[in-house]
Amino acid sequence: MKTDACKSPHRFVADCLEQVPPSGIRDFFDIVTSMKDVISLGIGEPDFVTPWKIRESSVFALERGVTSYTSNMGTPKLRQAISKYLEDRYQADYNPDTEVLITVGVSEALDLAIRAIVNPGDEVLYHEPCYVSYRPLIIFAGGTPVEIETQEADGFRLTLEALEAAVTPKTKALMLNYPNNPTGGTLRSEDVRMIADFAKKHDIVIISDEIYAELTYGREHAGFAGVEDIKDRLIYLHGFSKAWAMTGFRLGYACAPPELLDAMNKIHQYTMLCAPILSQEAAAEALTEADTAIAPMKEAYHQRCNFVHARLTEMGIHCPKPEGAFYAFPNIEEFGLDAHEFAMRFLREHNVAVVPGTAFGSCGKGHIRMSYATSMEKLKIAMERLEIFIGSLRAGA
Repeated sequence: MKTDACKSPHRFVADCLEQVPPSGIRDFFDIVTSMKDVISLGIGEPDFVTPWKIRESSVFALERGVTSYTSNMGTPKLRQAISKYLEDRYQADYNPDTEVLITVGVSEALDLAIRAIVNPGDEVLYHEPCYVSYRPLIIFAGGTPVEIETQEADGFRLTLEALEAAVTPKTKALMLNYPNNPTGGTLRSEDVRMIADFAKKHDIVIISDEIYAELTYGREHAGFAGVEDIKDRLIYLHGFSKAWAMTGFRLGYACAPPELLDAMNKIHQYTMLCAPILSQEAAAEALTEADTAIAPMKEAYHQRCNFVHARLTEMGIHCPKPEGAFYAFPNIEEFGLDAHEFAMRFLREHNVAVVPGTAFGSCGKGHIRMSYATSMEKLKIAMERLEIFIGSLRAGA
C-alpha cells in the first residue's frame, strides 16, 4: 500500500541528498554564464595553458597508440615518479607498488578516502571555511560532518582548543586543506606537529588535501607527507590541476598505508576503474619538469597576490595576506550587505564576479572569495570597479 510519503515528487531520491544544497560556486556561476563581458574572479582555475612539454608528452603518447586502460592503481611509471617526487620534496617514503593510487582528480581521491573509512554515524571533523565538497562527501558516505570554525585572527589556521572542543568518541577522521581554498591560509610547521599529536592522542585518521602545496608565497609549505610518526593514519592527497595548470587532465593521487589504500582502490576499481592513460603520461612528465614548469606561474601568482592585497588595503578593506593558493578572502562586513547580496550587486552593477564566502561554510559570512588566477590587466580593471562599487556603498547609494 502506498503512503502519503510516496506521493512526494522526490520519493525516488536518496534521503541524504536532501541535506545537501547545490554547490554555492556552480549555482552562482550559472548566472555569470548568462552575462556578457564579465571579469571573473570566481572559478579557481589557472589562467595559464598547461606547459608545452607536458602537453607534448600526451600528444606523443597518443601518436604511439597509448590508448588503453591502465592498472586500477595507475601506471607504474607515474606511481614511481610520485614516490620519488615526495621523497625529494618531503623525505617521505611511499612504496609506489602498495601506497600510491592514481585517481580522477583530487575530488575522486577525497570521495574514496571518506568512503573507505567512514561507517554510518562516524563523525568527521573538517574546518570551515573550506572547499565546497567536504561536507557533502561526508554525508554521502553516511558519516556525520562536524565543522570547526577557523578565525580570521588566527590566519584561518586550526587551533588545539578548537580541535579538542570538537572531538568525541565517535570521531573517525579529520579532513584538512592547506594551503587553503578559499582563504589562502597556510599552516606553520608547529601547527602540523600539533595536529599530528592530536590525531595520535585521539586515534583518528588525517585526510590532508594538499592540492596547492607548491603554491606558497614567502614561506615553504608545511605539510603532513614527511611526518613519519603519523604515516599509519595519514591519507595524503595531491594532484596536478593547480600548480601545473592541468585542470582538464583530471588527475590526482592518494598516498596511504597499504590497508587503507587497498580499501580506497576497491571502491575505485568498481566505480572509476582507472584514470585516463594520456593524463597519466602527461603527469609523469610534469613531475620531471616540476620546477621549470611551475616557477613562472608561481611568480605570476605571487605578483598578483601582492597587487590584490595592496589594492584592497588602499581601499580600506581588511584582508589577511594570502600565503598560498591563489585566493584572497576579504572582509566586507562594514558594507552592511550579506556576502551573497554583495557579490550579486557587484556582478550586476559592475560585471565582476566573485564568490560569496558563505559558499564555503557559514563562517564565511561577511567575506567574499576573489581568485587572482587571472591576468594582471583584468585584475587592475576589477580592482578599479571594486573601488567604485564600495565607494557608492560607503556613500549610502
